[in-house]
Amino acid sequence: MSLVARHLEANGLPTVIIGSALDVVEHCGVPRFVFTDFPLGNPAGHPWRPDMQRAIVAQAVGLLASAEGPRTTVRAPFAWRDDPGWRQRYGRVDPAERERLLALGKERRARQAETDRVKSS
Repeated sequence: MSLVARHLEANGLPTVIIGSALDVVEHCGVPRFVFTDFPLGNPAGHPWRPDMQRAIVAQAVGLLASAEGPRTTVRAPFAWRDDPGWRQRYGRVDPAERERLLALGKERRARQAETDRVKSS
């Protein structure tokens, strides 16, 4: 998205990115960026929290008008579930669950391969 935003900006369309990957997005040099310190896949806030989502989107829209220069980054004023330890647990697999998760992945890949085989015949 960051590179698409840069292309759109170069062609006269103002953009703002809402995202969680601070280092990646800033490295790409987007013109305006609202950083949300949330797990990937949740850039506009918690599921089922439309109040938070609306506030983040409003902040992004406001940034379109208020950015003083290129590569402006602002931080959303929210924390992920008031849980400072989420980052250490995010994506962590409990060793006791490893075999079960591997089996689920193997089953999913087999189903996908069968679906792909049927589609191509």
